[in-house]
Amino acid sequence: MQVTIQNPISCYGIGVHSGKTTHLTLKPAQENTGIVFVRTDLREDINFIKAIYSNVTETSLCTGIRNTNSTMVTTIEHLMAAIWGCGVDNMIIELDGEEVPVMDGSSKPFVFMIECAGKKFQKAPKRLLKILKQVKAVHKDCEIIACPADSLNVDLTIEFESQAIGRQNFILSGAEAFKAEVADARTFGFLHELDYLKSKGLAKGASLENAIGIDKDVIMNPDGLRYSDEFVRHKLLDFVGDLYTSGAPVVAAFSALKTSHALNNQFLRELFSDSTNYEWIGSSS
Repeated sequence: MQVTIQNPISCYGIGVHSGKTTHLTLKPAQENTGIVFVRTDLREDINFIKAIYSNVTETSLCTGIRNTNSTMVTTIEHLMAAIWGCGVDNMIIELDGEEVPVMDGSSKPFVFMIECAGKKFQKAPKRLLKILKQVKAVHKDCEIIACPADSLNVDLTIEFESQAIGRQNFILSGAEAFKAEVADARTFGFLHELDYLKSKGLAKGASLENAIGIDKDVIMNPDGLRYSDEFVRHKLLDFVGDLYTSGAPVVAAFSALKTSHALNNQFLRELFSDSTNYEWIGSSS
């Protein structure tokens, strides 16, 4: 059955790019609502945006969505991953600014919020998106390949020149494994990119409190990493968060190399470009 949250729950946090403090509230939603963001700082006739792949207009350093009135919400991927990982189908997300708070740079604080709010089962059957044949998205040496399967499995590999990261691989099977092994993996960035990003009005809220900092081949965070392969785990977090903008949990086996927000969205657009690629199915559990 479909799931929403039992009670509203709120937090304050800083946007990693805007540097602005935002008030965020997660609220229960009716059956078949999906995941909808509502900008409480804007007029009610223009302030809501469905978190769906076709509304994604920003993919350079985060995933951002925009409605037909040009209302935006950015950096949704960590929250979307948490919502997927907690098995929630319907939710209203209110915020009084453009950017979702970065929290500690992972999905763990959002998982904690959802678990504190409690889950409520609804009467409508859960929708699943089952991939029926191979679907591929490729950009240069980066690729995502999906094949039919009976459950979600993601085999993801990243590769960076920095010796602090190098080549890393991680395999994720299902939402429970996500909460246990991936949700607390933090976002990361390179020191040499920071000045450029700030010159573009980005990364204003970035710090070692909400990201892993890398200076050439050195980890800058005093407490080090949460996992030796925290980087690939975070890329996997981003992947499932972006994948949830499909509108439902995806049932497929993925092999992915050097993913990005742009490639993740490219994959979904490729998937939905041909109706023979997929089918919507119901589930009683």
